[in-house]
Amino acid sequence: MVIRRSRTTALTSLTVPTRATAFLGAICFICAAPATLAAVNRVTGIPNVGAPLTYSSISAFSCSLIILLIHWRGGPAQQIRRMVRISIAVYALLILAIIVLFSLADADTERLTDLDTYYANTPYMREMIVLYLLGHLASTIVLSVVCLKWARDEVTGLLRVGLRLILAGLLLDVLGFELTKVTAVVARWCGYNLDFLSTTVAPPAASLGALIYSAGFVLPRLSAAASEKQSLVNYRALLPLWTAVKDVTTTPQAAPRWWQFWWQLPSRRLYLLEARIRDALLQLAAQLDQRVGETAYAAAVGRGESRDRARIAAEKAMITDGILRASGRIGGPADPPEKLRLTIDLVELANAVSGTQHAAPDHVRAQ
Repeated sequence: MVIRRSRTTALTSLTVPTRATAFLGAICFICAAPATLAAVNRVTGIPNVGAPLTYSSISAFSCSLIILLIHWRGGPAQQIRRMVRISIAVYALLILAIIVLFSLADADTERLTDLDTYYANTPYMREMIVLYLLGHLASTIVLSVVCLKWARDEVTGLLRVGLRLILAGLLLDVLGFELTKVTAVVARWCGYNLDFLSTTVAPPAASLGALIYSAGFVLPRLSAAASEKQSLVNYRALLPLWTAVKDVTTTPQAAPRWWQFWWQLPSRRLYLLEARIRDALLQLAAQLDQRVGETAYAAAVGRGESRDRARIAAEKAMITDGILRASGRIGGPADPPEKLRLTIDLVELANAVSGTQHAAPDHVRAQ
């Protein structure tokens, strides 16, 4: 059984961006609600102050989507950190510009649903509106380009479905939110009134688009969740094996208790436990008897099992015999193999060892 660090690290690195994106997405919808806007304006005593708050949260959400995709895409850690820093710096400047422009603008008339079009020709407010729309559009373009490029790779299963959902949601966002908002604002610049596009069409389109591409981000992680569940099952299955080998070798005695790293993913816990078990098995090599392995191998072949299964049966027999020998439950000199190369699945070995806790195997009692 092989557990790669890259997979565990990747899953861990996705946790914070995923939670941050979900949190900021919820904040966007809360801030954009007319009731929230009215409450913020009333509490602060500043008309329309809820607008830069909403625009800033949308910009932060756009940045979090880019960061999430950067981590999801993966790559060298240094490159990921550099791209994340650039994204944060760009959108931090955008949010700062939104706040500064609002503070310079004259927007004393409270507008809860049509602020974008009502102030489309107001100095500084106009620039603030354009900036937040451009920031959101930029993130949509970046996400679309990366997803399209990634979709050309050999990706299958839930990952392919997730990418398609992200692209569908982004397309709906561009057409249903960005295009309608820009059209309504430009119409105001030209002396026309198409406010219904901004007030009636854009909000539900944005909500539906966010729901679709959020599902696209979450869907591929379902397979990871299933893998983590299996890792937890395997971790629990290996605990008896760890109990059997930790006291018969010179390996460190500190058992990997759950409270020592409860915050880590099950796959990480499994990796640490497997590493300790394998270290212990290597130190147990002097207690292994190759004659026991040869006997078990011959018996397995005699039963008609394949060579691979026979080899695994031999390894299983040698290790269980070695654990009993090291614990003093059986005596006699061992005949260690010159080269030890274990290929047995540790969970399978744990199941075999658990049967030796109360009684020695037949081939051992026969010695």
